[in-house]
Amino acid sequence: QVQLVESGGGLVQAGGSLRLSCAVTRSDSRIDAMGWYRQVVENKRELVADINTGGIPVYAESVTGRFVISRDNAKNTVDLQMNNLKPEDTGVYLCKVQTGRADYWGRGTQVTVSS
Repeated sequence: QVQLVESGGGLVQAGGSLRLSCAVTRSDSRIDAMGWYRQVVENKRELVADINTGGIPVYAESVTGRFVISRDNAKNTVDLQMNNLKPEDTGVYLCKVQTGRADYWGRGTQVTVSS
């Protein structure tokens, strides 16, 4: 079992910044890739950014150049620095952790960007 604790999010004006953090508080498996997804519609989530154990990131085209994902392998945390936020970035952001056994999701945190 893996337990995730997310923090960050909130309400910000367009052009502002927010930082999301996700910590693995309990894990009985090796942690592989970690990332952030956005809930699009019910039961559908789209990749925002992902980072592997080597620190190599992958970004959605819509956030490239604005968001930065980072991780601390010793602490099992993954952060998402979101800059120059746009109203279309609004949504529920969920942390995802991949292990050798399964994928685990956080409960999500709301990000709202006002115009």
